[in-house]
Amino acid sequence: VLAINGMPDHVHILIGMRPTQSLSDLMQDIKGDSSKWINQKRLTSGKFSWQEGYGAFSYSKSHVARVIQYIQNQEVHHRKINFTEEYKAFLKKFDIDFDPRYLLQEVDSGDRRG
Repeated sequence: VLAINGMPDHVHILIGMRPTQSLSDLMQDIKGDSSKWINQKRLTSGKFSWQEGYGAFSYSKSHVARVIQYIQNQEVHHRKINFTEEYKAFLKKFDIDFDPRYLLQEVDSGDRRG
């Protein structure tokens, strides 16, 4: 893990992966282990679970420092833009076609899912 930071409704993680690693297996491990930890520590008033799905983007080594800075500045960044708009901007930046009906859902801060 090169950088990690979260907001009440999502988390950003920059990870260096080996070519033999499966992204879906890694995300299953991250979501499963973190859900278990959050529930064991009783960090929410009810049972915590992540939303289905995830967004993943790749970056070249030359962009790592800038991505780390972006992740570290999430609190300031999200005073200007909400999660849904941020995610749409990533999809557009990387020229990824999407149907708005299938985007990750905005979660209000009272919800227990991330």
